[in-house]
Amino acid sequence: MNDLFHASPRMVRGMIRQGELVRPTAGMCGGYAQGNLVVLPKELAYDFLLFAQRNPKPCPLLEVSDEGSREFSITAPGSDIAVDIPKYRVYENGVLTGEYEDVSPFWRGDFVSFLIGCSFTFESPMMEEGVPVRHIENGRNVPMYITNIECKSAGVFSGPMVCSMRPIPGSLVSRAALVSGRYPKVHGAPVHVGDPSLIGIHDVMKPEFGDPPDIRSGEIPVFWACGVTPQAVCMNTKPPIVITHAPGYMFITDVKNGDLSD
Repeated sequence: MNDLFHASPRMVRGMIRQGELVRPTAGMCGGYAQGNLVVLPKELAYDFLLFAQRNPKPCPLLEVSDEGSREFSITAPGSDIAVDIPKYRVYENGVLTGEYEDVSPFWRGDFVSFLIGCSFTFESPMMEEGVPVRHIENGRNVPMYITNIECKSAGVFSGPMVCSMRPIPGSLVSRAALVSGRYPKVHGAPVHVGDPSLIGIHDVMKPEFGDPPDIRSGEIPVFWACGVTPQAVCMNTKPPIVITHAPGYMFITDVKNGDLSD
């Protein structure tokens, strides 16, 4: 993935739009923020906006689109929400009904799109300060888990928090927490360090989303709130239709990571 580390977001979105790039976006467009996507009918948009406001750790909002618009005009002018992500998911009544590279056929005039901050933003700063990020080193997707941490409910939306995990050498855990803590708009500091079973994860090698982790001797599992949380919440609350990104396949913005730091 490092071949696209220095590429511009507009160029990479163009490659994705043309179907030339279908892979997880971790490590792409270094220095630029990536985001999670949630697209809902307008009748559910207020409830979800309230849900995000009440759960800023897993759902830090970067932008909300106009009704029916396919553009995130503030964070990525000229973008097309329906084709600028490498892989999407469609859920109907809480059931995953398919993954797609283009969700234009599903688009409706009453859709409202939410862009949620992504922990990929603080990975570059962590690496710059000597904290390894294993899934980038290995060219893999970050592991993500449904936990027993319950989100605060809002309207029809309720359910568990999803967390991403990065194995960190014990001596660097505090540094990882300090660096990520500078980015509260993209999940911020970890929500749990250490024993996965304490947050309801019975087998850390079997994540619900992403790839299995590569945990080495002397490393500690560190968990961050994750923007895949809305997918777990939608599986729980079963709205008629939801379009999301596929976990790890993010929307790349024109926003600099530094603009999202504290």
